[in-house]
Amino acid sequence: MTARPTGTISPAPAFADGDVAADLYIEEARVTAYLERIGAARPSRADTAHLRDLQFRHVRTVPFENVGVHTGEQIELDARSLVDKIAKGRRGGICYESNGAFAALLAALGYRVSLLSARVFVSDGFGVPFDHLALRVDTGGSWLVDVGFGRQIEFPLDLEYRGEQRGPGGVYRIADAPEGDLDVYRDGELQYRVESRPRALTDFATACWWHTHAPQAHFTQNLVCSLPTDAGRVTLSGQRLIITEGAKVWATDLAADAALAAYHDHFGILLDRLPRVSAPGPARH
Repeated sequence: MTARPTGTISPAPAFADGDVAADLYIEEARVTAYLERIGAARPSRADTAHLRDLQFRHVRTVPFENVGVHTGEQIELDARSLVDKIAKGRRGGICYESNGAFAALLAALGYRVSLLSARVFVSDGFGVPFDHLALRVDTGGSWLVDVGFGRQIEFPLDLEYRGEQRGPGGVYRIADAPEGDLDVYRDGELQYRVESRPRALTDFATACWWHTHAPQAHFTQNLVCSLPTDAGRVTLSGQRLIITEGAKVWATDLAADAALAAYHDHFGILLDRLPRVSAPGPARH
């Protein structure tokens, strides 16, 4: 793919659609803490190369996890709370948390960011609007950035390119869909349909509440904490530790104390008690 034009970093948060993402503002101290959390230096330019680096570092450091759903934590959909959970609490999150926080970081670094509503594809069709939160980032070109989908996407996807886009997490392709939407495929399988209209963080509040409270929701029926690695992926699903290296998979059922240790050793998460799922359901993605 050809390189995209780059621009110099702006002194204040820049948003792709006026004030629609103004609720992403965070202070300098939080920006610094976030960068330290993912092991990144402050980029000198808000360009594509630095965007790729930031996304890769975030995905390799911040786990996709819904532990808080099963320990009584409440998700507060404001930028400061989301960033504090990741940067200060050294936790991860689901899409609303990870992509919401990452959007705030990117905006503070001068990137033009839009929040996009997406609907996840499952066996019986698409989910509801605001089912998933993804990002559009403009650096001269337009990029789909998603650090909050189960098997996290480790690099930006070119929104204008319709061919295969290969990366550590798989082969991705973006296709046109009805009404100006876009379908996102991974390894030939449809993942979700994303809208082009920019949204505010608060627009996702109702869907976020449903996904984290409704008995029939995926995240209330399942417990997961997962990170990609150089060799593959490490996942803790309840008390089952799953190590994936290429085509090889090792699964080990852990005792409670070993599971608590695994949260810390593999994901840096320190818990005083083991989260429990009352009524486990089938995995969604």
